[in-house]
Amino acid sequence: MVRVQLDGPIDLDGFRQAAKRLMALGIPPSDVVWTTGHESDGLWGEEAHENGPALAELPLQQEAQAGSSPVAFTVPAAFLSLCRTALLHTEPQRFTLLYRMLFRLKTEPGYWRDTLDADRRRAERLEREVRHEIHKTHAFVRFVPVQDADGERLVAWFEPTHHTLEAAAPFFARRFANLRWAILSPRCSVSWDGATLQTGPGGRREDAPPPDAGAELWLTYYRSIFNPARLKVAMMEREMPRRYWANLPEAALIEPLVAQAEGRVQTMLDAGPTSPRRIREIERARRPSAATPAISSAQVDGSGAGDKAADSA
Repeated sequence: MVRVQLDGPIDLDGFRQAAKRLMALGIPPSDVVWTTGHESDGLWGEEAHENGPALAELPLQQEAQAGSSPVAFTVPAAFLSLCRTALLHTEPQRFTLLYRMLFRLKTEPGYWRDTLDADRRRAERLEREVRHEIHKTHAFVRFVPVQDADGERLVAWFEPTHHTLEAAAPFFARRFANLRWAILSPRCSVSWDGATLQTGPGGRREDAPPPDAGAELWLTYYRSIFNPARLKVAMMEREMPRRYWANLPEAALIEPLVAQAEGRVQTMLDAGPTSPRRIREIERARRPSAATPAISSAQVDGSGAGDKAADSA
């Protein structure tokens, strides 16, 4: 087994370089163990650490004997896009899966046209789940303003399911381009100073500020727009999964509002219909008839002949 040590769980460049060299050496996917230093190495990881050489330790002569040179074959652009997104998933075997797909592109390139291929479907599922997580990050980050030496700064705590915080951050840089903000998570943090997007070490929930007065205003708004007659709990939990509730101030209101919904609906039914509020009709402006001459701009600004005639009178 050959060990490949990557520089973190989203090391796309490291994966590409290692995959090129593995391809040049002709090493099949079943003989490779990928490690990131942040995740489990899988079933064969321990054995590979004990007995298998690291990719960097393989002698260059072996590449020469294998007739290796930069691997001269191309891959579909869609495969590269798939790799960039699927690698952000927390699935421990994603590197093995994508290297196997790359290896097959050389040995059996026709498989890529089979949309029902098991490897391709599995990778596309990872891609969909990553894109879904990025979308939820955009929706469920809640900033709290704090004051520091440079003025106001927005800070939020978020725990994404996958390694998606860096991929989600450009959305906030565009949306809050004139503000300074930071998003903290267990694995890393991202911050924006109004010009540059930076990635830093992870934090703890305690590092994020508690809800402020603005959060109370948001809760009041959320409580007022809750419509008990249109409550659909299953759909609500599908759009707002419970795993995000710990980071949402309004989540504390959901269960009490749901518990009160049936009673509020019955109260509305018992109250009977109410008379609609009468709205005063707005009088429409009359359009000038053909016999009435239109007012010229000269008359409006007082510089016309009509004004001069009035002055002389």
